[in-house]
Amino acid sequence: MYLFLVPLLAGFAFNSTSAFTTFYSRHLGGRAGRLVCVLLRDVLGIPLWALGYFLAARVSASYLFAARLISSILACLLILAGAMIICTGLWSLRGRAALPSVQDTLVTDGLYAHIRHPLYTGMSLELGGLFLLLPTLPVLIACLLGVLWIFFQARLEERDLVQRLPAYTDYMQRVPRFLPRLWHG
Repeated sequence: MYLFLVPLLAGFAFNSTSAFTTFYSRHLGGRAGRLVCVLLRDVLGIPLWALGYFLAARVSASYLFAARLISSILACLLILAGAMIICTGLWSLRGRAALPSVQDTLVTDGLYAHIRHPLYTGMSLELGGLFLLLPTLPVLIACLLGVLWIFFQARLEERDLVQRLPAYTDYMQRVPRFLPRLWHG
């Protein structure tokens, strides 16, 4: 029943290698370090955790609450909002998202002017929507693990970004991590 955890957790582990771009680049050289990150995160990590979510959704389990029209609409809205945020964030990053490098430059415009990790914010919204769409225990566990991984991954990435991008430390002081400030002060 919980075999979905194997690809899910392995995918998170492989995906986290992008937070070690500086380490790999220093030890293997810039080109090889970048290649290691791409292979481990994009070729192994993302497909594995996606498979984990797919398998969690396929587990035969009873719903934790009755799905209603309102929860289905909210689920679709969360998934759509998350996807829009992710697409907008990826557009701002362009190649930096798929191919992290020690030569990257800091992006501080668009969504990145308001939150440091819009891709993770979008993913969190999508996970909330996924759970509302399929409110089973396996999906809940997968989604909660995903949110925990997002917090862990963001911290790891920020350590790497501080090493790669000297201006990132100041950026961290000015811009919140996941949610925009609704007030200034």
